[in-house]
Amino acid sequence: MNSLPELMKDRTKKLAIRIVKVFRRLPKTEEARIFGKQLLRSGTSVAANYRAVCRARSKAEFISKIGTVVEEADETVFWLELLVETGIVSSGQMESLLAEAKELLAI
Repeated sequence: MNSLPELMKDRTKKLAIRIVKVFRRLPKTEEARIFGKQLLRSGTSVAANYRAVCRARSKAEFISKIGTVVEEADETVFWLELLVETGIVSSGQMESLLAEAKELLAI
């Protein structure tokens, strides 16, 4: 059985991959491009920063780095919600991705 850190590394990486795929399918409008780039940055940052958390050398460094992960996860949720609430994408298209992002944020 995988440890929690390994499970979280896997989940955050899968979230990042899904974010990249969503970004590629966004409409080619100016607002979708702007929101999409923000989503791409924050969504992939969750995984990259979580990996850094796993390499923390002290409790203080761990707390600092996990705080960054939480901020990026929250921002990812925001951009996903904004894409839906502005009608750029349908809620059905984002339902499972948004649920995963919110669940990771809650952890």
